[in-house]
Amino acid sequence: MEISLIPQQITQIFQQLLDPAFLSEISVLLVLLVVGYSAYKFTLKVLLPKLTKFTESSQNRWDNVFIEKKVFRYLAHLVPATLFYSFGPMILDKHPVSAAAIQHVASLYIILVLLFAVNATLNAGLAIYQQFPISQRFPLKGFVQAFKIILFLAGGILVLSILTGKSPLVFFSGLGAMTAVVMLIFKDAILGFVAGIQLTANNMVRKGDWIEMPQFGADGDVLDVSLTTVKVQNWDKTITSIPAYALISHSFKNWRGMQESGGRRIKRAIYIDMNSIRFCDDEMLQRFFRIHLIRDYLERKQADLVKYNQSQGIDPSCPVNGRRLTNIGTFRAYVEAYLKHHPKIHQGMTFLVRQLSPGENGLPLEIYVFSNDQVWANYEAIQSDIFDHLLAALPEFDLHVFQNPTGADLRSWGRMSK
Repeated sequence: MEISLIPQQITQIFQQLLDPAFLSEISVLLVLLVVGYSAYKFTLKVLLPKLTKFTESSQNRWDNVFIEKKVFRYLAHLVPATLFYSFGPMILDKHPVSAAAIQHVASLYIILVLLFAVNATLNAGLAIYQQFPISQRFPLKGFVQAFKIILFLAGGILVLSILTGKSPLVFFSGLGAMTAVVMLIFKDAILGFVAGIQLTANNMVRKGDWIEMPQFGADGDVLDVSLTTVKVQNWDKTITSIPAYALISHSFKNWRGMQESGGRRIKRAIYIDMNSIRFCDDEMLQRFFRIHLIRDYLERKQADLVKYNQSQGIDPSCPVNGRRLTNIGTFRAYVEAYLKHHPKIHQGMTFLVRQLSPGENGLPLEIYVFSNDQVWANYEAIQSDIFDHLLAALPEFDLHVFQNPTGADLRSWGRMSK
């Protein structure tokens, strides 16, 4: 019985297809299809090139970004979709099933086009925002990516709602039941998502920062801060990708404070051979007075020392009585004067020339100052020039740098012993 019904159904379908009214509606639908396609081509081939030419001739740069990100190209697809959505059901009003199918297909197409158009608009807006200096202080890439996730999730639910004929609320309520499973499967992505928002909101890391994170082998400039990863270009030009949540759960060093301060620290010591430290005699003082940077210091210091020793009734025949100038103290005063007159030293930041505790390597004379040039190559050149000069100036103060004996020293001693 059921088998005999099949030829009858096929016959009814053919009769419906051959119905003049249905054929007329199909013809009108084809005409609508041709009109929609022609409108799409007209928009793509005529209007869009004119719009592109107009944006290129304008003084604004932001409108060119919308062309580059293909925002208007995506919107051009709305023309045929809107025609089918609006006029399809009117043409096929006597065939509700076909009319509903066409409207559903048009609705799906419109949703997808809008999703891609909004995505392109967000990309264009982010690209425009990154052209302004404020984008370095407040990067929005993570927030834009978070909004894209919400956007496509909502779009996917609308698509499922159209395909299944159910309300979108059904799918939204189902998400609550799947939360535990989703959190377990996408744990790393969720951690990265939350961490990316924290990094951006708290301004912990931004593009262009120099960060150090030894546990991940990262030491260099931040190239990109996304929702889940932070890309760092190391000084050897390799790229390290760090999970965003690792920057929240682990410690790292950000050199932005140094870059924004206007100075870069120089902290290095010269190790003095303690056997060369002595009181200054008259011959040494005569030589020191020829050094113009410390001439005023020596005159002022000598006057203070003479006044003090006379007031205390000090016997000057014994060097250890009272207060006297030493070659190490005079050299320290020279270093301070030299650095205060150095054009590349930041005079408004911490400025120290100090002695550290003596040890097996001699007496450390540490220089703790800041250069006013933060560029790495320039900073290293400034630091090298300073210590080149100071090491060469040490013999002028009858001081020697401490250095462990080398093989050449041992050989020369061996020849001398013979």
